[in-house]
Amino acid sequence: MNTVLSPSKTTHHGLLICALSLLTASLATGAPKSSLPEIGIATYTFRNFTVAEAIQKTKEVGASVIEFHLWQKLSPAHSNQQFNVNTLGADQDWLKGRLVEAGIKPVNAHTQNPAAGTDPEVHWRKAFTMAKRLGLRALTGEPPGDQLDLVEKLVKEFDIQFCYHNHPKDPKKPDYKNWDPALVLSLLKNRDPRMGVSLDTGHLGRSGLDAVKATRLLQGHILSVHLKDAKEATPESIDVPYGQGVSNIKGVLAELKRQKYTSYLAVEYEQISEHTMDDVKYCIQFMRDNWK
Repeated sequence: MNTVLSPSKTTHHGLLICALSLLTASLATGAPKSSLPEIGIATYTFRNFTVAEAIQKTKEVGASVIEFHLWQKLSPAHSNQQFNVNTLGADQDWLKGRLVEAGIKPVNAHTQNPAAGTDPEVHWRKAFTMAKRLGLRALTGEPPGDQLDLVEKLVKEFDIQFCYHNHPKDPKKPDYKNWDPALVLSLLKNRDPRMGVSLDTGHLGRSGLDAVKATRLLQGHILSVHLKDAKEATPESIDVPYGQGVSNIKGVLAELKRQKYTSYLAVEYEQISEHTMDDVKYCIQFMRDNWK
């Protein structure tokens, strides 16, 4: 004899089957994958070109966000005009137009320290003003320790992040200490949480550091990433496509995912050659394949 289920029992029965199906799928596939952060380009990759050309190349390689370096020329038509902390008004409006046309979102700008004889507050206020008007979420740089209070004041005033950067350890520059993640953490201690780290994995590798361990040490402070793979642990090492050097990019991606990192990942590829564009595209695909 066939059993006829009442509507309420039928609903309960269907929900039970649905729940069992979801449980089975979960067990088969593991936890749901977190989405890959925005993929960007640090324009140092295209430093032999103008800002306008770098924007187009960022679009061509399939990235969606861009981090500027504040010394490139604006465009072939603006050959005497440099993109820097003074880029406001009509020049900035022109730049915004090029970004909109390309569908590229500006997120950060790597800023130089004040020149000798320049008032630090004037310099940094210009940088933050430019960033705010351009719609950036952050600035990147390496201000000296005696300017960090000033930078923190402007971070709070403008509500813009500041990402402290690391360059390689170099025996020829014994006074340079920012290669050490522990030192950078000490500089940021008890400061506004919008003051964090611009993690450069290539420079960690060049410094002879374990990039995964350094990334783990900096957990909670990483606001942006310059993702690159150094060929060897020397200050002068060239960049190589991800997975071919000493920076353990696959391991860094796994660690960032474990930390639930959600800001952008910028390809900064320093090796210039006739196949730079192909290398950058490879690196972007590597990120997509290894964010697991």
